[in-house]
Amino acid sequence: MKEIVSCALLALVATANADTAAKDTAAKKKPAMKQEAVFITAKDVKWGEAPPDLPKGAQIAVLMGNPMKAGPYTIRLKAPDGYKIPPHWHTQDETLTIIGGTLNLMMGDHMTNPHTLDVGAFHFLPGKMHHGAEAKGETIVQISGTGPFDIHYLNPADNPNPKAASR
Repeated sequence: MKEIVSCALLALVATANADTAAKDTAAKKKPAMKQEAVFITAKDVKWGEAPPDLPKGAQIAVLMGNPMKAGPYTIRLKAPDGYKIPPHWHTQDETLTIIGGTLNLMMGDHMTNPHTLDVGAFHFLPGKMHHGAEAKGETIVQISGTGPFDIHYLNPADNPNPKAASR
Protein backbone atom coordinates (compact mmCIF):
# COMPACT_ATOMS: atom_id res chain seq x y z
CA MET A 1 0.00 0.00 0.00
CA LYS A 2 2.86 2.37 0.83
CA GLU A 3 4.31 1.70 -2.63
CA ILE A 4 1.01 2.67 -4.30
CA VAL A 5 0.77 5.89 -2.25
CA SER A 6 4.44 6.68 -2.97
CA CYS A 7 3.98 6.10 -6.71
CA ALA A 8 0.84 8.25 -6.73
CA LEU A 9 2.61 11.01 -4.80
CA LEU A 10 5.62 10.81 -7.14
CA ALA A 11 3.33 11.02 -10.21
CA LEU A 12 1.53 14.02 -8.70
CA VAL A 13 4.83 15.84 -8.04
CA ALA A 14 6.12 15.03 -11.55
CA THR A 15 2.88 16.34 -13.11
CA ALA A 16 3.05 19.53 -11.07
CA ASN A 17 6.70 20.10 -12.08
CA ALA A 18 5.92 19.48 -15.75
CA ASP A 19 2.98 21.93 -15.56
CA THR A 20 5.20 24.60 -13.96
CA ALA A 21 7.93 24.05 -16.57
CA ALA A 22 5.39 24.38 -19.39
CA LYS A 23 4.05 27.63 -17.89
CA ASP A 24 7.60 28.99 -17.51
CA THR A 25 8.41 28.14 -21.15
CA ALA A 26 5.18 29.77 -22.36
CA ALA A 27 5.93 32.89 -20.30
CA LYS A 28 9.41 33.17 -21.85
CA LYS A 29 8.04 32.98 -25.40
CA LYS A 30 6.92 36.38 -26.60
CA PRO A 31 3.67 36.37 -28.48
CA ALA A 32 3.93 37.21 -32.18
CA MET A 33 3.02 40.77 -33.05
CA LYS A 34 -0.57 40.73 -34.13
CA GLN A 35 -1.16 42.73 -37.29
CA GLU A 36 -3.88 45.29 -37.13
CA ALA A 37 -6.11 46.55 -39.91
CA VAL A 38 -4.93 49.84 -41.44
CA PHE A 39 -7.27 52.52 -42.77
CA ILE A 40 -5.85 55.72 -44.25
CA THR A 41 -7.83 58.21 -46.29
CA ALA A 42 -6.09 60.16 -49.06
CA LYS A 43 -6.21 63.35 -46.98
CA ASP A 44 -4.60 61.56 -44.01
CA VAL A 45 -1.51 60.34 -45.88
CA LYS A 46 1.51 61.87 -44.12
CA TRP A 47 4.27 62.82 -46.55
CA GLY A 48 7.88 63.34 -45.55
CA GLU A 49 11.24 63.73 -47.22
CA ALA A 50 12.44 60.61 -49.06
CA PRO A 51 15.41 58.77 -47.52
CA PRO A 52 18.92 59.91 -48.49
CA ASP A 53 19.48 56.91 -50.79
CA LEU A 54 16.93 58.38 -53.22
CA PRO A 55 17.56 61.50 -55.33
CA LYS A 56 16.42 64.73 -53.68
CA GLY A 57 13.00 66.10 -54.52
CA ALA A 58 10.78 63.10 -53.79
CA GLN A 59 8.52 62.57 -50.81
CA ILE A 60 7.54 59.32 -49.17
CA ALA A 61 4.64 58.14 -47.04
CA VAL A 62 4.70 54.87 -45.09
CA LEU A 63 1.21 53.35 -45.18
CA MET A 64 1.89 50.02 -43.50
CA GLY A 65 4.81 48.27 -41.86
CA ASN A 66 8.36 49.53 -41.63
CA PRO A 67 10.29 49.33 -44.90
CA MET A 68 13.60 49.36 -43.02
CA LYS A 69 12.79 46.23 -41.01
CA ALA A 70 12.04 42.64 -41.97
CA GLY A 71 8.40 42.13 -42.89
CA PRO A 72 5.75 43.43 -45.26
CA TYR A 73 5.44 47.14 -46.02
CA THR A 74 3.54 49.51 -48.28
CA ILE A 75 4.81 53.00 -49.09
CA ARG A 76 3.97 55.77 -51.53
CA LEU A 77 6.55 57.77 -53.42
CA LYS A 78 5.58 61.23 -54.71
CA ALA A 79 7.93 62.48 -57.39
CA PRO A 80 7.95 65.83 -59.23
CA ASP A 81 7.92 66.06 -63.02
CA GLY A 82 11.25 64.89 -64.46
CA TYR A 83 12.36 63.11 -61.27
CA LYS A 84 14.78 60.30 -62.14
CA ILE A 85 16.07 57.30 -60.24
CA PRO A 86 19.15 56.01 -62.10
CA PRO A 87 19.56 52.29 -62.89
CA HIS A 88 19.54 50.22 -59.72
CA TRP A 89 18.25 47.02 -58.15
CA HIS A 90 16.67 45.84 -54.88
CA THR A 91 17.34 42.62 -52.96
CA GLN A 92 13.63 41.82 -52.51
CA ASP A 93 10.69 41.66 -54.93
CA GLU A 94 8.41 44.69 -55.09
CA THR A 95 5.12 45.62 -56.69
CA LEU A 96 4.30 49.05 -58.07
CA THR A 97 0.86 50.59 -58.66
CA ILE A 98 0.60 54.04 -60.22
CA ILE A 99 -1.75 56.20 -58.13
CA GLY A 100 -1.20 59.48 -60.02
CA GLY A 101 0.79 60.78 -62.99
CA THR A 102 2.95 58.66 -65.27
CA LEU A 103 6.03 56.59 -64.49
CA ASN A 104 8.43 55.59 -67.24
CA LEU A 105 10.14 52.40 -66.09
CA MET A 106 13.29 51.33 -67.90
CA MET A 107 14.35 47.72 -67.55
CA GLY A 108 18.05 46.83 -67.68
CA ASP A 109 21.25 48.77 -67.14
CA HIS A 110 20.39 51.94 -69.08
CA MET A 111 17.69 54.63 -69.06
CA THR A 112 16.36 53.62 -72.49
CA ASN A 113 13.25 51.92 -73.94
CA PRO A 114 10.73 53.04 -71.31
CA HIS A 115 7.62 51.13 -70.35
CA THR A 116 4.99 53.81 -69.73
CA LEU A 117 2.85 53.19 -66.66
CA ASP A 118 -0.18 55.48 -66.27
CA VAL A 119 -2.70 55.79 -63.42
CA GLY A 120 -3.93 52.37 -62.37
CA ALA A 121 -1.02 50.50 -63.99
CA PHE A 122 0.63 47.67 -62.06
CA HIS A 123 4.15 46.26 -62.27
CA PHE A 124 5.81 43.33 -60.48
CA LEU A 125 9.57 43.62 -60.17
CA PRO A 126 11.59 40.57 -59.09
CA GLY A 127 14.46 41.14 -56.68
CA LYS A 128 17.87 41.90 -58.24
CA MET A 129 16.31 42.98 -61.57
CA HIS A 130 18.03 46.10 -62.93
CA HIS A 131 15.76 49.06 -63.66
CA GLY A 132 15.49 52.86 -63.55
CA ALA A 133 12.54 55.25 -63.45
CA GLU A 134 11.46 58.73 -64.50
CA ALA A 135 8.31 60.66 -63.54
CA LYS A 136 6.26 62.49 -66.18
CA GLY A 137 4.21 65.09 -64.36
CA GLU A 138 3.86 64.81 -60.60
CA THR A 139 3.68 61.05 -60.05
CA ILE A 140 2.60 58.98 -57.07
CA VAL A 141 3.64 55.33 -56.98
CA GLN A 142 2.48 52.84 -54.35
CA ILE A 143 5.20 50.28 -53.60
CA SER A 144 4.69 47.08 -51.63
CA GLY A 145 7.32 44.57 -50.69
CA THR A 146 9.09 42.73 -47.92
CA GLY A 147 11.66 44.64 -45.93
CA PRO A 148 14.21 45.61 -45.32
CA PHE A 149 14.04 47.90 -48.35
CA ASP A 150 17.38 48.56 -50.04
CA ILE A 151 18.60 50.17 -53.24
CA HIS A 152 21.85 49.35 -55.06
CA TYR A 153 22.83 51.74 -57.85
CA LEU A 154 24.64 50.15 -60.79
CA ASN A 155 26.96 53.15 -60.87
CA PRO A 156 27.96 53.95 -57.26
CA ALA A 157 28.41 57.61 -58.30
CA ASP A 158 24.62 57.77 -58.88
CA ASN A 159 23.93 57.15 -55.18
CA PRO A 160 23.01 60.53 -53.65
CA ASN A 161 23.93 59.26 -50.17
CA PRO A 162 27.73 59.59 -49.79
CA LYS A 163 27.73 57.33 -46.71
CA ALA A 164 26.02 54.49 -48.59
CA ALA A 165 28.03 55.07 -51.76
CA SER A 166 31.29 54.58 -49.83
CA ARG A 167 30.23 51.20 -48.37
